[in-house]
Amino acid sequence: MRRVAIIGNSGGGKSTLARRLGEALDLPVIHLDVLYWKPGWRESDDDAFAARQAEALAGDSWICDGNFTGTQPLRMARADTIVWIDLPPLLCLWRAIHRMLTYRRGGRPDMAEGCDEKLDLAFYAFILTFNRKVRPRIEAALAAHGAHARVVRLRSDREVAAFLAQVR
Repeated sequence: MRRVAIIGNSGGGKSTLARRLGEALDLPVIHLDVLYWKPGWRESDDDAFAARQAEALAGDSWICDGNFTGTQPLRMARADTIVWIDLPPLLCLWRAIHRMLTYRRGGRPDMAEGCDEKLDLAFYAFILTFNRKVRPRIEAALAAHGAHARVVRLRSDREVAAFLAQVR
């Protein structure tokens, strides 16, 4: 496990697992949110984001968390392991709201500078509709670009903890 792509719904724990895996395996961690977002929640240009991502993924080893389905082929093609945190949307929503309350007065360590947590109903709707709207795109990307990789699907906190313990 030298190049790990972590995917899943927002609020599912991708960044937390990435940090913990990075520590356990002594690998650099790439948070796609840091590469994509500009201060004030301004979006990056697609080409510039893809270029920053390709540069970050050029190394021999990394852990990368985030979805950004438009650029999944970049990560999946290079990953030797793809970890899909596949938790229930209501749990992810609860965690996203909790995260907003926790970090509302300052930035998260896995988020771009100047992107403080805020109440965002559109984001919460995205979380709740993830299985219907995003899951099919992830499954298609896995079939098209991730067939060579080991795919680990984690459907509960217990499975996430067991996976991390196995790695350690």
